[in-house]
Amino acid sequence: MNIDLISLSNEMPNFVNHDQARGWFKQQFEERFSLMDMRESEGKKVFYYHIIKDQERYQQYMETFAKPIEHEITNMETFESYSTVEITEDGDINLTL
Repeated sequence: MNIDLISLSNEMPNFVNHDQARGWFKQQFEERFSLMDMRESEGKKVFYYHIIKDQERYQQYMETFAKPIEHEITNMETFESYSTVEITEDGDINLTL
C-alpha cells in the first residue's frame, strides 16, 4: 500500500477532537489503522497510531517485540512498512513516514 502523505494531508478536514480524527482515519484505512500508544505532552494527551502499508513486513517487525531478544534493525525496510499518525486530544495531526 503506497500512501501519499501530502495528498492525505490535503484531503483531511479540520478536526475538533481526537475522536473525530480517529474516526476519519479509521474510515480511510480500516484495519490498517492501529493504536500503538498514548502519552501526555505539554499537558495534552497524544495518541500514536500506525497506518500499516505492508502487512507482512509490519507483522514480522511487531512479532520481534514479543520475543525476549535483543532487537537489531539493519535496514530501513521495516520502517517503510508503516506511517505514524499522532493525534492530540483536540484533533491536531502530525504525519510521519
